[in-house]
Amino acid sequence: MSWKTLIAAACFMAVAPLTHADDLVGQTQQAQQQAREHNQAREAEFAMTERELRAKLNQLKATRNALEAETEKLSDTFSDNEQQLASLEDKLRLESGSLGELFGVVRQASKTIQTDSASSYVGITQPTFNQTVSEIVAADTLPSLKQLNTLWQGMLTQMQTSGELQALTLPVVDAQGVSSEQSVVRIGNLGLISPQGYLNWQSDRKVAIPYRAQPDNTLTTSKLEQAITSVGEPVLVDPSRGFLLSQLEKAPSLADRFSQGGFVAKVIAALLAVGLLIALYRGAVLLSIHAKMHRQLKHPESPEDNPLGRVLKVYHDAPQRDVESLELRLLEAVVDEQQGCEKGLSMLKLLAALAPMLGLLGTVTGMIETFQVITQFGNGDPKVMAGGISMALVTTVLGLIAAIPLLLAHNILSGQADHIRGMLEKQSISLVAEQAEQPANTAATGQAA
Repeated sequence: MSWKTLIAAACFMAVAPLTHADDLVGQTQQAQQQAREHNQAREAEFAMTERELRAKLNQLKATRNALEAETEKLSDTFSDNEQQLASLEDKLRLESGSLGELFGVVRQASKTIQTDSASSYVGITQPTFNQTVSEIVAADTLPSLKQLNTLWQGMLTQMQTSGELQALTLPVVDAQGVSSEQSVVRIGNLGLISPQGYLNWQSDRKVAIPYRAQPDNTLTTSKLEQAITSVGEPVLVDPSRGFLLSQLEKAPSLADRFSQGGFVAKVIAALLAVGLLIALYRGAVLLSIHAKMHRQLKHPESPEDNPLGRVLKVYHDAPQRDVESLELRLLEAVVDEQQGCEKGLSMLKLLAALAPMLGLLGTVTGMIETFQVITQFGNGDPKVMAGGISMALVTTVLGLIAAIPLLLAHNILSGQADHIRGMLEKQSISLVAEQAEQPANTAATGQAA
């Protein structure tokens, strides 16, 4: 390598760092220029945002000032209105005088009339009066003179018509839900009478519904006409304006009470029916046996097909037996006849013992159901617990009702069976005694000869 080459390489190596340094300086200046431009743009954006916010702030301040001015104005107006209202109230109090007390009395009377009109039969023919009463109760101002006149005239009319009989034509809904116009009679303010009996007036629906349960000798239009034409003819009138009749509807019938007993009541009824059938059949059999035995006593020499006849047949079939053998044969025949007479009585006694036990079972079941209802719904409403309590009481009563006649029948039939057995034993003893006396009589006859 020549010295020229070395000199050139040295010069290149000296110039290269200077060129690289100039490039770095240029890049730095360019980055600074971009940063300054970016900062200027952000500053301009911040300045614009600040101006917008200041404008909004000024607008809000203006709105606040306007609202404060309006509030002040409204407050002054409210104070003026309060003063004016107080002065008007004083003026109204002075001018009305005792009308305020009158208004209170009128509203109280109207409320009472409105409450009574729900069950009143006189108000059927006074729709205007009822409407006026409702308006007075709902109003918060003094009633008008027209309303006051309608009120006292309507009350006077009610008092007059409450002592009169009036024929009316009203819509009546039957048990099938069919509504039809029928001629009825209003008995003052006590009730409505139809050809079938008393009617329940539904003031909200403006219809009459017959009571499901009518009392014995219930009053009808025909009976009322007969009472009017016949002097001194008494009639039955419900003075409670339907309350007693509604309670009569709630009274359960025998079928309702039986259904309250549930499945246990049906089992007790079946048990009672079976027991009564057994008692009737065995009673008829024992009566027939008793009658046949009485006929047999009149003709002991000719035994028939009855217990006493069969015992006598045993005696006649063995005339030469000794006393001990005859006694055993007769005892055997009596025991056989006793078993036949007492057939079915053990079953009757068992049914009489089972009936109260089933009633107790229904009682326990009903109380369990009652406690379950109390656990679910509490004990606040007695109607919720009525089902279980009814079942508990009804099954107890049914069990006793079934046990008493069955036990009585068992006692009667047992007495008849004992009476038949006594007759058989008495006749058997008589036959044994007769057989025992025969050798003695024969011996005495031989000695006399």
